[in-house]
Amino acid sequence: MRRKSTVGKNRSLTIGIIVIGTLFLVSGNLLLKMYLSNADGDVNAQQIENHLNRSTAVNGKEFEAKMTLAAIGDILIHDRVYEDAEIADGYDFKPMLKAVKPELLQPEILLANQETILAGTEIGLSSYPSFNSPQEVGDAIIDAGVDIVSTANNHTLDRGERGALASIDYWNKVGLPYVGSFKDTADQQRLRILNQDGIKLAFLSYTYGTNGIPVPVGKDYLVNLIDKEKIKEEVHRARQVADVVVMSIHWGNEYQRFPDNQQQDLAAFMAEEGVDVIFGHHPHVLQPMDWITNSDGRKTFIIYSLGNFLSGQMWDYKDIGGMASIDITKHSANGETTIQLDNPQFYPTFVASKGQRNYRVVPLLEAGKHGLENAEAKYTETVSHVFQFIK
Repeated sequence: MRRKSTVGKNRSLTIGIIVIGTLFLVSGNLLLKMYLSNADGDVNAQQIENHLNRSTAVNGKEFEAKMTLAAIGDILIHDRVYEDAEIADGYDFKPMLKAVKPELLQPEILLANQETILAGTEIGLSSYPSFNSPQEVGDAIIDAGVDIVSTANNHTLDRGERGALASIDYWNKVGLPYVGSFKDTADQQRLRILNQDGIKLAFLSYTYGTNGIPVPVGKDYLVNLIDKEKIKEEVHRARQVADVVVMSIHWGNEYQRFPDNQQQDLAAFMAEEGVDVIFGHHPHVLQPMDWITNSDGRKTFIIYSLGNFLSGQMWDYKDIGGMASIDITKHSANGETTIQLDNPQFYPTFVASKGQRNYRVVPLLEAGKHGLENAEAKYTETVSHVFQFIK
């Protein structure tokens, strides 16, 4: 009996050890998850998910991370577009982006040019020539995958200081990074740096002007105007803390499908000063991609204009836009770090509508289903146009 009793005791002890051990492991796992969740909020969760793109040598001396950076063009909300989005209790633009949302979610970081301010209904909605759009536009592009917006453009001051600040208040409320228009000098001086799995990207944004609307005296922070010395200073400051410097630039001539000499000269200047990626806006039509080779051998990727992504403009290429992307690889070994840009891609889109209603951004290749004649030929022409400078 004592032997049986001894065996039963040993079994109970073994079971007890297993139970305690299991509880310890479960508790430890829960504590680890709580720590990761509370340390930096959703940021840590995103970093963990993206570790799939990271490779690190066992000895800790080698590190490699890869990501895709992308941008879409002008979000230019005319009255016919926001009237189409009106619902009983506000506005809903999400259906307009539904068809392309899966593609927009693919890149790790996606920038959009928010052409119109989002001061909302409080100050009154308005269209061309002085735009102010529903804030639900921002909700929709965030839902579709946009990670940061460029806000320096010729419409930044359409509704004055009040409109610009109300729009900034919205971005701060929803927690989406913005660059190009700022609430004060301190905000303007703060670099926008997004850290994607160990790759730090600094985002800058400038515009050629504000349609003749003067910037209030002493409030230059409301919008970044193109000034080579200011650009040079900020680019150099960004290079001190970032791996990649991204410039969103509002320039060029409206409806011109090729860059002019001023665009090319400014692009060469920005590239030589240290900008790695340039996303161009304003012409409302697509202009080609290119590589700029700098004096130190470094290459800068550029698309001179991303065209319209969502707007009420039609015909003559104004309803064709898309998403440009570039792959970025960071490699560190033996104390040296290199950044490689490669694999430029372009995903063409079309703004479909029927009688100025039912606005939808759709893949250009499928636009024939939405009323575009010769959609496949338009797709081929668009891809050829965008890539014609790429060697």
